[in-house]
Amino acid sequence: MRFSIPTPTTSAFEIGPLTIHMYALCIIVGVALAIWLGNKRFLERAENGFGVVADVAIIAVPAGVIGGRLYHVITTPEDYFGSSGNPVEIVKIWNGGLGIWGAISLGAVGAYFAYRNLAKEKVLPSFLTFADALAPAILIAQALGRWGNWFNAELFGRPLQAPWALAIPDYARPVGFENFETFHPTFLYESLWCLLIAFFLISRRVDNKPGAIFTQYVFLYAIGRFFIESIRIDRAHQWAGLRLNQYVALLVVAGATAAFLKISRTSR
Repeated sequence: MRFSIPTPTTSAFEIGPLTIHMYALCIIVGVALAIWLGNKRFLERAENGFGVVADVAIIAVPAGVIGGRLYHVITTPEDYFGSSGNPVEIVKIWNGGLGIWGAISLGAVGAYFAYRNLAKEKVLPSFLTFADALAPAILIAQALGRWGNWFNAELFGRPLQAPWALAIPDYARPVGFENFETFHPTFLYESLWCLLIAFFLISRRVDNKPGAIFTQYVFLYAIGRFFIESIRIDRAHQWAGLRLNQYVALLVVAGATAAFLKISRTSR
């Protein structure tokens, strides 16, 4: 169609002997911005917290990447094992394939232990206070990371005829959709949703009970992800008309709701 979002013709570029993959670059830029914003917000809550966010990130970021990759591999084992799989592809994260649920889970575990060790050396507020400071920063990192899917021409939605539709080249169209040219840009939907939540949480008062902002982040992101996931057409395990990630999103919503209610009761 005449008006649409084009898919980039390349997903990598070379600088001398180095090959820079745009998917990885989006994640790196997102992480750097998250560390800057997270540090700025954390210093509002801890006067002696300078450098803590960066120190925690040394452990939390690799843990998050590993967790995201493990989640993706576990939920799509046919891509890496068996007669049609190739285990070597597991390490090629620049080709895409990081599950956000695994990234948040293992990244949070890594952050907790790293933060606990730092708290032994200096007086710091609770880990939940730290998590509250980081929540909007994590969302911004997620928003930027989603643009890596754009460069890889992946994780788009159903066919769409609209000015904001995403033009997908022939080679990237799924089986059964070869004759369609434009699709829902779900990467853009999720990126905008993450930014919207981030701005909302930044506007929240600093004196919220520890953990309140982080649980709101988890709850709101999971709500949006449930609906965005329903538009996607990439291969996924399904039961009763819902994709696996939609079931996970519902579980996350339930868990975040329970946690928020517990925090609210503690506040009263």
